[in-house]
Amino acid sequence: MKEQPIRLGFLATKNGTSMRAILAAIQQGALLAKPCLVVSNVRDAPALHHAAAAGVPTAVIPTKSDPEAADRALAKAMGEAQVDLVILSGYLRRLGPVFLDRFRGRVLNIHPGPLPEFGGEGMYGRRVHEAVIASGLTESAAVIHLVDGEYDHGPEVARMTVSVDPGETAESLEARLTALEPAFYLRTLQDISSGRRALPHV
Repeated sequence: MKEQPIRLGFLATKNGTSMRAILAAIQQGALLAKPCLVVSNVRDAPALHHAAAAGVPTAVIPTKSDPEAADRALAKAMGEAQVDLVILSGYLRRLGPVFLDRFRGRVLNIHPGPLPEFGGEGMYGRRVHEAVIASGLTESAAVIHLVDGEYDHGPEVARMTVSVDPGETAESLEARLTALEPAFYLRTLQDISSGRRALPHV
């Protein structure tokens, strides 16, 4: 039987950098997957323009004015697109209970620091790297994990470690990790798609 492509949905607030790398890999035949839908909570997000140019369906679902309605709309949109796995690519809003219940165990996020030590509410972007530097650790990490109702709490799927070099700053650590994240996300999806890596049960 021919292996079926994994059906992907994406959530992005700004550029969707990892999304772009994943879409390029699909187009090049490096990932057996089908991009089914890209959703942003920002109408003019560059990720939407990029996806549309690549022929991927897009949708805008604002979240600020009515988060509960947005939660239901997002679950409906991804469900109608028959998405198998949802990829967060810089999505800067907390996901709601309706969506998380419908896609339980099927939503992936990447966090730019070791978890659980450097996660939780307010721990995002450069704040994570500042905390890692302040801790004196000689190693940091990017962690791909399943998303649940708590910030940075779901089970770990994959981890990529990087050294914290002498004289490292939060800015330099952020730049190095940010440059590595798209390829790490892609490798993890390749492992999931091929069956080399199984998602944790939740």
